[in-house]
Amino acid sequence: MALKLKEIVWVGSSRRDLKTFPDPVKLEIGYALFKAQKGDKHHSAKPFKGKGLKGVFEIVNDYQKDAYRALYAVKIDDKIYVLHSFQKKSKTGIKTPKQDVDTIVSRYKDAQILSKRKSK
Repeated sequence: MALKLKEIVWVGSSRRDLKTFPDPVKLEIGYALFKAQKGDKHHSAKPFKGKGLKGVFEIVNDYQKDAYRALYAVKIDDKIYVLHSFQKKSKTGIKTPKQDVDTIVSRYKDAQILSKRKSK
């Protein structure tokens, strides 16, 4: 019996943004998303804290002194919604910049709307 993978839905510019990352970062994030499709969690994926976003995970990748992130939601329906991919620019602290948090929250709402449209 073949393994059924969850569909990935790219929200906003998340896919286009991910494509600009260095190849090793793209490979690790891609593998982490593949594990999510199978219902597993990659070691670099951790629950995203803040703004009451349940079921949102952040894939963390530090590469050559730069920090890359991709966030995805797993609890909207039976799909994986990739909400945001970005290079973290903040040099102080580990907190996700407000502009990126706002993007994540907005795209989470967009994903919920997409899910409702597709279920009709």
